Parts: sequence; structure tokens; C-alpha cells
Amino acid sequence: MIIPLTVDSLAIEMKGLSTRSVHDGDLSMRFEGAINTPIFQSSTFAFPTEDPRSWEGEVPEGTYIYSRYSNPTVHAVENKLASLEGGESALAFSSGMGAISTTLLAFLKKGDKMVAMEDLYGGTYALLKNELPRMGIDVEFVPTTSAEKLCQAIDGRTKLVYLESPTNPLLKLIDVRETCSMAKEKGCKVLIDNTFATPIFQRPIPMGVDVVLHSATKYLNGHSDVIAGLAVGSKEDMALVHQKRKLLGAVLDPLPAYLMGRGMRTLELRMRRHDSNARKVAEFLESHPQVEKCIYPGLPSHPDHALAKRQMDGFGGMVTFEMKGGRKAAENALKRFQIIAKAASLGGVESLASMPVNTSHVLFGKEARKKLGIGDGMIRLSVGIEDPEDLCEDLEQAMRQI
Repeated sequence: MIIPLTVDSLAIEMKGLSTRSVHDGDLSMRFEGAINTPIFQSSTFAFPTEDPRSWEGEVPEGTYIYSRYSNPTVHAVENKLASLEGGESALAFSSGMGAISTTLLAFLKKGDKMVAMEDLYGGTYALLKNELPRMGIDVEFVPTTSAEKLCQAIDGRTKLVYLESPTNPLLKLIDVRETCSMAKEKGCKVLIDNTFATPIFQRPIPMGVDVVLHSATKYLNGHSDVIAGLAVGSKEDMALVHQKRKLLGAVLDPLPAYLMGRGMRTLELRMRRHDSNARKVAEFLESHPQVEKCIYPGLPSHPDHALAKRQMDGFGGMVTFEMKGGRKAAENALKRFQIIAKAASLGGVESLASMPVNTSHVLFGKEARKKLGIGDGMIRLSVGIEDPEDLCEDLEQAMRQI
């Protein structure tokens, strides 16, 4: 027996992000008194009418027919993120790239144009550069984080502007509110990848963004055991995306949805620790003699530091640094890490280090990386929740041997 249970019926006023991380979404149902949303491991559900012949295909909200369309466990985690981001509706996908590609195809068609920042995650860049043009969709990359210059590229065919802030791996920021204001004046939707900041540190929807995208594999899940994506926006926009998701099929399964919902319960706590650890690690790296430069929005030396303080509620857990000695020095450092794992991805409770040159940005090519400022000796560090003193010591012992 599924008993719908609303926030109003519990007389609970959800305000804080940590409270919402724990409770929202999960309050949408209780199964035989269970505190946690169960794993509804079912591909299909009974028709919502006693006589199947009377069902005309319209699925009322809160009714489930087929798990490619919607599933209670998946719906719970969607509602949790919608609450955290301040959106009306959310949709979960089988990967972050599934969320990005499905959402873009919901809003773009042959003959349309989109404008995007040039400094993007490698998978997103490859999708925009190689795949969308094959469908007759033009993409103009703008090498800037200036809202004014970015929006100057908008013309009569442009349907949307795509942002990433902070960017991967250079941690550049763009003024989200200013970009949305300019883009909306020209009739464009604005989409943003909010993976690095999460809704704990940055909430783009109140700033004017139409759709917020996440690789939920990263911080939202937080435990390196799920591949997932999420999109958040208005009910109207998400209805379009939902129709496209049903057709393309990149829906999240209930088991990883359950794991992600469990991980999100500690999102606010984890993000605060990621942030405090990253600040200490960044300060350590910035003064290290083996480091050419350290990039972290929380450092006063970061060119977007003032914007980060104004636009975000924290600086996040990602630190990027360039080794003196180039690629060989960076590879030697990675080999010597003892606590920090050498692995792609990010956002888990454990610290991970990788080199964009052969992981996240290998698809850019050498010249494009050089143009962006991604050096061969660059290390992208996802700072975990370990003791910061141990992380700094691990970095020190690894670089001391170079």
C-alpha cells in the first residue's frame, strides 16, 4: 500500500538546504511506514483504472505505468533535486551526458543555432562540436566568460545559450544573472551545467536560468558508485524534456536512483567539508615550489574570486594546478600519491586526481587545449572529505620525490 504524504500534511515547513536534502522527495510517499523510499524494481505497473478498456493513455500525475516513463523511486530523487534547486520539476537520466543530450534535443531542431562557452567538459564539447552539426544544428563556441561578449553571438536563429560555471577543469566563472538577463532580452533560453557547484553553493534558477543540468554521478550521489544525470526546470520545459526522454530512453533505473537519493541526504554536509578541505589544499599548493600555478575560486589570486563570492555560497571541492616540469612531472606526481586515487571522475568522498590531457579533455586535441590554457602538466584534483592535513602531506611527499 502506497500512502501519499505531503509536506503540508506533516505540518513541516522545509527551509534549510540540509533539511531539504534529508527529507524532500522522500516525503512524497511512505510504503507500509518505511522511512526510506523503497526500490520499486518493476518495469511495469497496473493500469490506473479497474477496466483497462477505459484507460485512454493519459497518465495522471503520481500514477505509474511503465518505468521508462516514470518510476516512484526515480520520482522521489527527482523531487529532491527540484526542491534543492528551486525548480518546479526535475527528470533523472542514466548519465550526465544523457541529461545534456536529451535536454538539448528537446529544445533544438534542424536549422536552429545555439551559443556555448568554449570552456566546457570534454564530453559536452564533443557533443556540441561533432554530433549536433550532423543534425543540422549550428553551435557557436565563444572563447570568453564575458556575459556581454557571449550574448553578442546570439542571432535570429539562436534558441539557447549553454553555460558551465565553474568550468571543468579551469574553474572559470561567468556572471549567470547578467547572462540570463541579456539572453532573455534576445528570446533565448539559458541552460547551465551546475555539477561542480551543486545547489548547495549555487542556485541558478533564481538567477534566471531555465534548465539546470547535473552529472549526478559526481557530488549529488557522492560515493562513486552510480552513473546518473538530472535536469531541473519549469513544469512546461520539463514536459518537453520528458517526452524526449521517453523516446530516447536514457532514463535512470530505480536501484541507482535509490542509491543517489541516499547519497543526497548528506549533500549539504559533504559539500561543506569538500569546500573547507579544498581551501586548505589550494592554499598549500599555491605556495608549493613545484607548482607553477594553482586555480581555485576561493583564492584571492583567482581572476573570478570576487564574482565567486558574490554568486556562490561556497567555492566547491575542485582544485586544478599546473606542475613545473610539464607532463612528465605531473605523471610522476600521480604515480606517487598514496591517499589520493589516480582516477577519472570527481565528487566522491574520496580524493581523486587526473590529468585533463588524457582524460576529461582528450577529445579537445592539443591545439584546442593550448588555446584554452589546459597545459600538459595540469592536474585536476577532486578534494574529498579526508583529513586535510593528510591530503596536504600526500601531495607533499609525492612532489618531494620529483
